[in-house]
Amino acid sequence: MKEISTSEVETLLNQKAPVNIIDVREVDEVKMGKIPNAMNIPLGLIEFRLQDLDKSKEYIMVCRSGGRSSKVVKLLENHGFQVSNMTGGMLAWKGITE
Repeated sequence: MKEISTSEVETLLNQKAPVNIIDVREVDEVKMGKIPNAMNIPLGLIEFRLQDLDKSKEYIMVCRSGGRSSKVVKLLENHGFQVSNMTGGMLAWKGITE
């Protein structure tokens, strides 16, 4: 499984690079703050939203601590997507939130 650190994600965002972040936490968790421009698709809905994702793009999966997002990374890899798990999740995130 490919992993990316919170600092690497923050660097990508600061470089204005095209970054596709999917936050798999529940809606009430995301209300407390998420990485700017991250798309929220709760873990339980991800299989139903596969058609909304583009296999030509790379995605970074985020959750609270990295556990749920690692499950999503495995699922999406099995469907042919390019994905990374943000290690430590939002608990380790030091960047800005919205």
